[in-house]
Amino acid sequence: MAHWESPVAKRIDELGITEASLPEQSAADAGHVESFSGGAPPLLSGSGFHKLKRTVVIATATVALIPLVTMTLLNYYQFEQALQDARLQSTTQMLTNNKRSLEFFLSERHAALEFITRDRTYSELNDGETLGRVMRTVNESFPLGTFVDLGVIDSNGKQNCYIGPYDLQGRDYKEQEWFYHVIQRGVSTTDVFLGHRQSPHFVVAKRCKRDGDGYYVLRATFDAEILNDQVHAAGLSMYDDIFLVNRQHVLQTPSQRYGNVTQTIPFDILYRSRGVEMFWHEDENGKPILLGYATIADSPFVLMCIKSPRYTTREWMAVLRLFGFLAFSVVLILVVIRWGSNLFVKNLRTESMRRAAIMRKVEYSNKLTSIGRLATGVAHEINNPLSIINENTGLLKDLITRQQGVDRREKLVGLLDSVLGSVERCTKVTHRLLGFAKQMDVEHEEIDVPTLLKEVVEFLGKEAEYRDIRIAIDVQEDIPTIESDHGQLQQVFLNLLNNAVSAVKDGGHIDINVARRDAGWVSVTVSDDGVGIPKQHLQRVFEPFFTTKQGSGTGLGLSITYGIVQKLGGDVSVESEEGQGTRFTVLLPVKREA
Repeated sequence: MAHWESPVAKRIDELGITEASLPEQSAADAGHVESFSGGAPPLLSGSGFHKLKRTVVIATATVALIPLVTMTLLNYYQFEQALQDARLQSTTQMLTNNKRSLEFFLSERHAALEFITRDRTYSELNDGETLGRVMRTVNESFPLGTFVDLGVIDSNGKQNCYIGPYDLQGRDYKEQEWFYHVIQRGVSTTDVFLGHRQSPHFVVAKRCKRDGDGYYVLRATFDAEILNDQVHAAGLSMYDDIFLVNRQHVLQTPSQRYGNVTQTIPFDILYRSRGVEMFWHEDENGKPILLGYATIADSPFVLMCIKSPRYTTREWMAVLRLFGFLAFSVVLILVVIRWGSNLFVKNLRTESMRRAAIMRKVEYSNKLTSIGRLATGVAHEINNPLSIINENTGLLKDLITRQQGVDRREKLVGLLDSVLGSVERCTKVTHRLLGFAKQMDVEHEEIDVPTLLKEVVEFLGKEAEYRDIRIAIDVQEDIPTIESDHGQLQQVFLNLLNNAVSAVKDGGHIDINVARRDAGWVSVTVSDDGVGIPKQHLQRVFEPFFTTKQGSGTGLGLSITYGIVQKLGGDVSVESEEGQGTRFTVLLPVKREA
């Protein structure tokens, strides 16, 4: 069989693929290969490439996103810790500042009462006019947090002198708890209560010695609203709260969470610390809150602050920036991974299909080689009995011819001549088959192109005759012999004629035109009036394994033809119109260049 080499074969040579380097296939693999258009399959099928792409995307995204997500969550955790630390610090500082402010406010009032008792005697304070002047003087000295009223109470608890807006002259306070405390401790600050006036207020009282023996109590009353003015809520959000309570958890100032003064908050806390204490607690709904308190020295008041864990607008913006960056990074990474994976799998698919084409080409070449060897063996085996038949038939003819008196000699000689003619015809067929298959390497020899075409046409003569297909050869004058490879040119024209015979209908026409092109070229044009080739397929007819034959054809014939013609230094082109026919033109050099 003639040796040929297509562009795919060139790729095999470039890759250094040899028959020895190909892996051996098992029976199962061989069956799978055979099912794939008679050749080696690609490394992966269509679904395999989708799975590979999905695996690549998942694996790459996992490797890329896990560190990113981990770092983002770590940053968020650190942000939360820093935020909690900042909340603790700011709340502690606020409680400390408010504690000092309240303690200073109360100490000023205690100091004012101390000054009054030292500056005035009991007799002077027990005088209403003098007591009124004292209260006016004190209120002028304390424009913020003025005295509501001022009273002098004897040791029996009776208020002997009173200056203020209420009718409290002669009131008995002996049974009041605050009176008992001031007698015991010498000074007392009460929590907020309603008392006789039915208005929230608190009392600052001081026990003083009378002239001679005995004691009295100087009592000053302040509106409860003044305590609320002393509590500063700077730095708190709309979800936070700060207020005063007493030791029994009763509100001393209004709370936006728990209501107005004298209402009880739903906490059961022991206020043991004299400083500031912060801790996490659950509110009445079971939600976590940051709770802080500070006891006010020399008073029943406890300053309490509640901070909600909810973010402020600024904190939300910081969180959104953090996770926005994460989302943008994830989207960008996924887009890049998807693009890279598509490109990678696309290139892998191309290389896999190229490898499959190479493997199919190698297998097809091996198959053609095996067929050529088989054809050579069959031709030799047929030639031997043909020789015996020829010799014996000739001998029998000679005997009949020389014998006299043989009945029907002419009929017997005619029959023997028919046998000899058939033997000669079979001999020519086997000789042509041997001539077609014997060469495997490129050999240069002088070739008469018209004679070679006639030999090729004879191979297809029976089929053309059976289908009433007319094959005409038109040869111009002065066609030179060319220097080329006889077997490979046979392969080229046999492929083209086979395609033409397959394309035309019964009774069709195939025209072969041999002409001289310039001085150094000979062209052979094979035209048919068959179905033609669609325009969109013309650019692909020379690709390996591309075929328009439904259910038949390997798509290798024209690829092989193209490769052989290119290797012989020529060129091949195609022109076709769907429904009108096809014309292949083979251009061959007269002299083969080195």
